[in-house]
Parts: sequence; C-alpha cells; structure tokens
Amino acid sequence: MSNTFVVKKKIKKFNKIISVSGDKSISIRWVLFSSLASGISKSKNLLMSEDVLAAINAIRKLGIKVKIIKNICQIYGKGVDGFRYKKNITINAQNSGTLGRLICGLLVNSKYKIKIKGDKSLSRRDFKRIAYPLSKFGATFNLKMNKYLPLSIKGSSKLKPIYFLENKGSAQIKSGIIFAAMRTSGETILKAKKSRNHTELLCKYLNLPIKVSRKKNYDIIKINKVKKIKPLNYKIPSDISSSAFFIVLTALNYGSKLLIRNVNINSSRTGIINILKKMGVNISFRNIRNYKGEKISDINVFGSNNIKPINCPKNLNSSAIDEFLLIFLVAAKANGISYFKEIEELNQKESPRLEWGSKLLNHLGIKNDVTKNSIKIYGNPNIDLKNKKIIIKNFLKDHRVFMTSVIAALSFSGNWKIFDKNSINTSFPNFLKIIEQLNSDQKS
Repeated sequence: MSNTFVVKKKIKKFNKIISVSGDKSISIRWVLFSSLASGISKSKNLLMSEDVLAAINAIRKLGIKVKIIKNICQIYGKGVDGFRYKKNITINAQNSGTLGRLICGLLVNSKYKIKIKGDKSLSRRDFKRIAYPLSKFGATFNLKMNKYLPLSIKGSSKLKPIYFLENKGSAQIKSGIIFAAMRTSGETILKAKKSRNHTELLCKYLNLPIKVSRKKNYDIIKINKVKKIKPLNYKIPSDISSSAFFIVLTALNYGSKLLIRNVNINSSRTGIINILKKMGVNISFRNIRNYKGEKISDINVFGSNNIKPINCPKNLNSSAIDEFLLIFLVAAKANGISYFKEIEELNQKESPRLEWGSKLLNHLGIKNDVTKNSIKIYGNPNIDLKNKKIIIKNFLKDHRVFMTSVIAALSFSGNWKIFDKNSINTSFPNFLKIIEQLNSDQKS
C-alpha cells in the first residue's frame, strides 16, 4: 500500500458533525497512573495510536497485566510499588516524548538498570532536560552523547526530595518530576512555567498529596510521597490537538460549518482557540461540562472570509505548542503581517517544526522571516495554487507535518503529493477517514 497521499483539488464547502479520537495526553497518563493503582482501572475511548500502545507495552514490560476488548481497556494495577520485572529490560518509547520522559519519573527507584530507547525522531530529542532534574532525586542516568536516547536509568532506594525551577514550559518535564516526587519521602517543590496540566488534574481527582498554587506566569507545585492510588475508570474525551486540524480546515473554507463533539477544552490546551478568535475566526463552545477535573465541550466553527493578522501574545505559546503549524496556515491567509515569537520549543518536537513551518509557507508562496525562535508571516488572503505542483517529503515522519500538509492542500488547491501517510498512526490513525467524511457530498 502506498505511503503517499495525493490531493488534486480544494475541498468543497461542507456542513458536518464529527467526533475525533481520544485525547493522547490523557490516554498516556491514564495508562501510567493505572499501572500504579491498587486494582483494576477501565477506560473507554482510549486512543489506540502507536504512542499509547507503546505506553501499554511499557507497563507490560514492568509486570502489569493489560486487557483490551473492543473499545475498553483494563489495567490490573498492583500498587505504587507493584512493578515486577527482570534484569536488563528495554522499554521502547517509539515516537512518544511524553512516554519517554514521564516513565523516567516512574523508574527513579528501580532496583535494576533499565534501558529506554525510541525511534529515529525521538532519538534526536533532548532527554537531558528530564535526566538532569531526576538525577537530583538520586537516580543515575547514562545518555548517548550525554543528551539523547538510548539512555539507561538505575534507581535509588534513598530518594531525596528536591526544589526545581522548570522554566521551559514543558509539561513532560513537569510530569516526570511529579511522578518521581510521588515515590520520594519528604516534600518536593516544583516551580513550573505554565504548561498543560493533565497530570495535576488527575492527581487532584485521585486525591493525592499534591498542592498547586497558581501564580501569573508560574505554578508552585508541592508533592509528597503517595502511598496508594485508587483505580481510575475514565471515558477519554476527544483530543483538541486532533480537532485542531478540522477547526483550521473549516476556518480556511468560507461558508463551511463544523460541530465537533465531546472535546477536551482544558485551558492549558486551548491556545489555538484563543489565537484564532483573535484572528477573527468564529469559534464557540456549547454544552460545556466538567468531567473528573477536565472541562469538556462541543466546538462550533464557521469558515471565515476575513482573517486578521496577529502579533501573537507569548503567554499563549505553551497552550498552542502542538498547533503552531496549523496556526501558520491561518496566518498565511490573513490580510497583513503576523508575528510569533519565543516559540523555540517547536524545535523540541518530532521534527524541527519551526523550520518546517517556514518550508510549508514557502510552498504556498508566502513570504516569511524565520529565526531560531520566531517567525514573521506576510499573509495573502488570495492564495491560489491551482496550477502548482507541490511535493512534501517528511524525512523524520512527523505526524503533524503530514496532517498539516493535507489541510494546506485541501484549503489552498494545487496538485500535492505528500509522503509518509503512515506517520498518522503515531497520534491519529483515523485522520484520513474523517477527511473523507468532510470531503464527501453527503451531509451528516
């Protein structure tokens, strides 16, 4: 089967209702928390992507039983100290930075040395950023070139609480430290730059000894040792990062309307909504409700014919970090110059996404000025690629590069050949099925 996707014409105006896959961040965290619980945890709508399956395989390596029957996953937790495994095991995080970094926090008291590896893309990403704070607890790390995977971790039976300043706005670093502190006697204090907070919300729902004080730019998180975690039954809400592709596809196609059901609208993840609203896109929430600490809503989107440029407030960066490639597409069609700054974290993802964003804009014929941490985009409301041939080769197989390229092709016309279709299995296996649903003439 071909690993390329071809788009030869722009999508027609549509009016649809869709549902997208389960939230990846919550799915992985549910797997890890459930592995520590005392008893059986069940989930519905767990995202069955390669990243989440890698998390399931990881806890199986640590001696935890998992059953998957249709759309229900059951994890048989053995308690906070219930991991049982052989010497010299290797955990393959594949493409998942979330799994690779968070599971290090679970292993800070491991009796034996454990190896963690990943795919080509993950092996290029910085793991010193998690090894450094976790080594302060007492764990010992050995990394390739002192920075990359594969790494080995050997835990300590005498973990010490730490004080740490997390100033990158990385939820992965923050969550890894929280997991480590949960295994440590005494109080760990973490001053963390604002980032997605699913881990803290799960801790609060589970009534764990963790306190969060919210300041303007930072959170102060105090964590004490966890003795027991109750089983966690969870219906995973839809992923806003996956929904974002269809939000932008709708926004860029004037006259189109879309309703997306049951989406997690956690405020640490809705940066794209706030940014697009500032750019004049008509987006609204309906049927808002709370579910186990998370806020869930249906999302209404209407296509726009008047997109405004933006000087993007940097305080929205962390809550939109996975969606900036899509936001750049919207800026491409704005009537004026948009500016995004202090977004260097984009280059800590599956590929150097800031560089990719500039390349994609070049394909669209959109002038842009890019630096190592910013981009200025000179929008053109009249983009027309009708007779242009465009080939996108995605060398690091970044799922968001592939999917963003598909949205660009459907929004701006042209004859596109986009490589590495299989990369969507990392996070969103049914992405193309929903594209087909939106691109059909039949109304929902």
